[in-house]
Amino acid sequence: MKDENAVKFYGSKAWKRCRAAYKKKAGGLCERCLANGVIRPGEVVHHKIYISPDTMNDPAVSMNFDNLELVCRDCHEKEHGRMKKRYKFDEFGRVLTEE
Repeated sequence: MKDENAVKFYGSKAWKRCRAAYKKKAGGLCERCLANGVIRPGEVVHHKIYISPDTMNDPAVSMNFDNLELVCRDCHEKEHGRMKKRYKFDEFGRVLTEE
């Protein structure tokens, strides 16, 4: 959602306060990684139920802690299907090509 309303919402003082409070509540760690025993810093406060132009101004959706999740960049990219290709290395640190 890259529109003028989204930019306005994510730049709002209310969202920034909500996001900071949620990060603190979550302890600063990626909740998905932590559930799998991996400790990684959380970077993105993600809406479990995605916000839309219809729900953006509904605090029950956009600002509700029950609808938020602190995730690392990798988990957030995976959630939205935007995973970047990862490289594999051999025992000497050389990049392996897929064949």
